[in-house]
Amino acid sequence: MTVLLIAIAFVLDLILGDPYHWPHPIKVIGNYISFFKKNMLTNKLSTKQKYLMGGVLWISTVFLASGVTWLLLKVAYSFNIYLGHLVFIYLSYTTLATKSLAKEGKKIADTLKNGTIEDARKQVAMIVGRDTSQLTEEEIAKATIETIAENTSDGVIAPMLCLFIGGPVLAMAYKAINTLDSMVGYLTPEYREIGYVSAKMDDLWNLIPARISFLLLGLSSILLNMNPKETFVVGWRDRKNHKSPNGGYLEAPASGALGIQLGGSHVYHGVEIYKPTIGESLKEVDRFDILKMNLLLYCSASIGMVLFSVISYIIKGF
Repeated sequence: MTVLLIAIAFVLDLILGDPYHWPHPIKVIGNYISFFKKNMLTNKLSTKQKYLMGGVLWISTVFLASGVTWLLLKVAYSFNIYLGHLVFIYLSYTTLATKSLAKEGKKIADTLKNGTIEDARKQVAMIVGRDTSQLTEEEIAKATIETIAENTSDGVIAPMLCLFIGGPVLAMAYKAINTLDSMVGYLTPEYREIGYVSAKMDDLWNLIPARISFLLLGLSSILLNMNPKETFVVGWRDRKNHKSPNGGYLEAPASGALGIQLGGSHVYHGVEIYKPTIGESLKEVDRFDILKMNLLLYCSASIGMVLFSVISYIIKGF
């Protein structure tokens, strides 16, 4: 039954995405992190205290997210099994971000076609942490592709894997970890100590999902006939050309499949962060490459769903 419930949640994600006006657990997690930052993290803290409070932030966020999820499921199933299944499906659905990620990418591609460069800069600023005020059209397209590639794991494959292993409780714990990294896991003076635990734990939790996603992107390039040889050659060669131990495993096969170069230094929160280049610059990156990356995303998510379902069925049964 678990496989069926996760499959329904996946289909809902493909159909509905994340409507902005709907209640969403990730918004609640983000609000808690913001509350903690505002009320618990002050400039009076010593360096050691900042590391300590960063750890407290991580532990409290992850345990609250998973604990509340467990409680909701417990209460729902105590009333009625069908209500329990509905809550299971809804919570699972909220941990997946396939359509919403692709939708954001398409909006940027459409803005590059029909809008101004300023509109596109504002649009891409909503999904990346870097300074976008001076980006060119090609740099906007690259930033979008990099985000979609990395979130193929962070936003889809990793939470999907967690759903099959530990249901919504583990998947929500993962989303809390990922949200913490996106909000405080920066190597800037403001977040270096406070976000240290969040950044390191996010790296650890994504080690396996990123490498699974590498294979799924490779399989997708074969099915979509997107330079499968280069996907694996460039993917393996440049997989470590990234500041993150996991980011290269997503960006490298994507760059190979699209025949483009990604990476390079960027400005995050006013600080320039060096990033090595990934892939070969065989062509100028444009909005069509964003749409191709969306195809790789959808294909990888679908293959992952089928693969995890089959493995789960073999191990646990339906």
